[in-house]
Amino acid sequence: MKKSILIVAFLLPAIFIKAQDVNELLKQVRAKIEKVNDYVASGKMKTNVIFMKVPVASIKVFFKKPNRLKIKNESGISLIPKGSISISLNNVLAEDGYSALDAGTAKIGNTDTRVIKLLPNDDNNEVVLSTLYVDPVKLLVLKSKTTTKDNGTYELEMKYGIYADYALPDKVIFSFNTKEYKLPKGVTFDYDDGTEKKQPGGKPQKGKVELTYSSYIINKGVDESVFSK
Repeated sequence: MKKSILIVAFLLPAIFIKAQDVNELLKQVRAKIEKVNDYVASGKMKTNVIFMKVPVASIKVFFKKPNRLKIKNESGISLIPKGSISISLNNVLAEDGYSALDAGTAKIGNTDTRVIKLLPNDDNNEVVLSTLYVDPVKLLVLKSKTTTKDNGTYELEMKYGIYADYALPDKVIFSFNTKEYKLPKGVTFDYDDGTEKKQPGGKPQKGKVELTYSSYIINKGVDESVFSK
């Protein structure tokens, strides 16, 4: 009995330290993200959805702290699934908005990452669970997977370049299940009904939207009217 108590007493500090490490890592990641008050980014958007034929479009992305985000392309239409546009790292990493669990490590490309699961503290939050893959050296989120109540599950993969000091990616790959995709109201394309089409093994077909940024204008101010248009 004494031996068991000693083992537990030995393990508890280690578990506590590990939890501290995760929260400290997230604190540092959040501090990097919060250096950006607003930005306007220019780039290209490539949409890969099985039932759509959509050309590569020029885009502008507008962001304003804490969670204002809008994507405009040259046709005036955003094909990002409804509801997902508000699921940004700024929202997911809102201070004191979650409980963090250490989920070990994983490789993203050639980078060793810490895997951290976030459970929102507010039961009314649209997000049910987020999983982050964090580069602990560069303090960057390389991948996130977010499960929501009403808008399915979405994955983000981020590749960083010259704007890494601001935690702003050069490229974002946004993946989602086409079963949960709804064509924007009033929009028509050449498309097939993709609801029955599946990947090998019977898995649902995933859609992807790739955003490749050529430039950012950071912390120069973004008019609130941009988000109401």
